[in-house]
Amino acid sequence: MTPSSAPVRADLVPLDERLRYLRVLRTLLAGATILFALLLRSSLINSLPAIAVGALVYLAAAFSFEAVWRLLNRRGLWIFGLLLMLDGVFLAWANYETGGSSSPVRYLVLVHLSAVALLASYRTALKLALWHSMLAFVVYYGRQAGFLSPLRGGHPALVLEYHRMAGFIIAFWMLTLVICTLSAVNERELRRRRVDLEALAAMGRALEDADDVVAVSNVLLQSLGATFGFERLALFDAPERQFHLLSCLDLDDAVVGDFSASPNSVLAQACVTRSTQLVQALDPTTDAWLTAVMRGARNLLVVPLVAEGRAVAVVVAQTGLRPGSRIERRVVATTERFTSHAALALRNAVLLQRMAEMAATDGLTALANRRSFDEALARDIARAERMDTRLSIVLLDLDNFKALNDTYGHVVGDGVLSQVAAVLREYGREYDTVARYGGEEFAVVLPGCSNAVAMHVAERLRAAVDEAPTEVPVTASCGVATFPIDATDARGLIQAADEGLYASKRAGRNRVTSATDARSAAVS
Repeated sequence: MTPSSAPVRADLVPLDERLRYLRVLRTLLAGATILFALLLRSSLINSLPAIAVGALVYLAAAFSFEAVWRLLNRRGLWIFGLLLMLDGVFLAWANYETGGSSSPVRYLVLVHLSAVALLASYRTALKLALWHSMLAFVVYYGRQAGFLSPLRGGHPALVLEYHRMAGFIIAFWMLTLVICTLSAVNERELRRRRVDLEALAAMGRALEDADDVVAVSNVLLQSLGATFGFERLALFDAPERQFHLLSCLDLDDAVVGDFSASPNSVLAQACVTRSTQLVQALDPTTDAWLTAVMRGARNLLVVPLVAEGRAVAVVVAQTGLRPGSRIERRVVATTERFTSHAALALRNAVLLQRMAEMAATDGLTALANRRSFDEALARDIARAERMDTRLSIVLLDLDNFKALNDTYGHVVGDGVLSQVAAVLREYGREYDTVARYGGEEFAVVLPGCSNAVAMHVAERLRAAVDEAPTEVPVTASCGVATFPIDATDARGLIQAADEGLYASKRAGRNRVTSATDARSAAVS
């Protein structure tokens, strides 16, 4: 008989520690046997010294088996089962030596079964109960057949012995079944909790590799879906009731976009109260969008992600339970643990994203800063060189801007810069890089643009600045340079565009000049 393999693979208590407890138990069993033998000298089959020697031999054998197990580097799990079988043999022998069915030693069997059910597993305890029963019958029929010392009193004594033995076996089986049933419940609960903790730890490791908001959202939803089997999941960003879908699993026709939620919406309630909401069914009037993408949803779990004292997001999970069923408290509590970990990761991802944007963005104009411009230009030049295509840049400088600052003040000047930046952002192409190059100077990277196209784009930008509804009217001068005609590297390209810009200044401002034209004019 060997213990069940499943509990060994999912041990919550190390096997070393379990054997230590069983070692103490075996010592107590041997000591109790000697004590009972001392108290029941008149009922002994053999002498007290013989029983004491037998108990010591039992302990020596048990400790020897443990030593062999350690020599095998704790690989021989069959030794664990063999030790339990040895315990059964010793208790059957001790019970026989101290009076049979009337001996108090038989109660040690109950202690042994209870300890094994708690320390090993309920499956092992059931197997051990069967082993104890078999040994009891072996002793009884051995006495009846004369292989062991027969009972005094002949047949009536045998009948009485049988009834006592059968009654005791029934009693310890009832006790074993009760203990095993409760142990199975606890074992299942402990195993489920262990699985939940392992899933939480796995999610934590995955969150360490998630470097943006979408990645964090996906990790959270995938972990919740895999751990609890939720049918549909959605994660919403929650800025002032203007919710934005960050990620989802199995939603119907989910569209990423912002939508407003009424104050009575389950999303708004979860965010305001910062507590989990258990929802039997969605109300189409207060949660119209959510009802549309989660048609027929029942038994929803709505959990806010709280960080720094406020809800930064909210998870909606459809449990898939039948109508009227209750969500387990364990599922609610563990989901809240998942979301609390993800809330911090989500908050950190948002902060990192903002810091990255701040590092790459000019604070006044919200355009790309000089560093971002240099990186974009180097990247686009490398791509143009690899694909043998053109690339152009435009340098744009506001005319007489120093005079504007001196006349109207720097506050007005900053406002004009912001307004011009907004115009350039609007008129620039989606894949262009529009940057504040420095002071009142702007730069635009135009991937894939020939010199003729770049001149047209620059003229459009110049005209847009001229017609912009700025606080003080301004104009702009532009210089255009094209790779690889005017230069073959970033520094040379900027220098060439700068030549075109100064040519525009010298020609009267508010105009566009290419680097090629500027150099031709300088030569002539």
